Amino acid sequence: MLVSEILRIKGSTLFTATPDMVMAEAVRAMAEHDIGSLVVMDKGKLVGMLTFRELIKVLNVRGDEMKSLTVAAVMETDPLTSDPHMDIQTLRKSMLDRHARYIPVMDAGTLLGVLSFHDVAKAVYEEQSFENKMLKSYIKNWPDEEEAAANNG
Repeated sequence: MLVSEILRIKGSTLFTATPDMVMAEAVRAMAEHDIGSLVVMDKGKLVGMLTFRELIKVLNVRGDEMKSLTVAAVMETDPLTSDPHMDIQTLRKSMLDRHARYIPVMDAGTLLGVLSFHDVAKAVYEEQSFENKMLKSYIKNWPDEEEAAANNG
């Protein structure tokens, strides 16, 4: 399964922020849309990711001033990205290695969407469930040796 297949199923709704957006506005957008991340774009280019992880870290250290900080002061500046042709197993390993929960999908500098760890887990689960169902059906319809001998004889 490829990243592009998961994006096609998930849809292409994107939520973004700019580096100069104040955190109060970014947090409000995340809360209103019930999302765990914002892709930070500047002049059409990906410059970072703002996720719950960064919010919690800043809240712990600079909680009193967090609402007035800019997204640039909080965001991850080198987020893990994927291209649409990446195999899902490769993406899973990369996400686990980097502890990344949200992955922007880029194609030649264009943001196509964002996949969450949940999106990837759901796609893998559904793919494996389908394969299991097909295998069980195949095994259930497998002719026994006597039946096969009778049909061949």
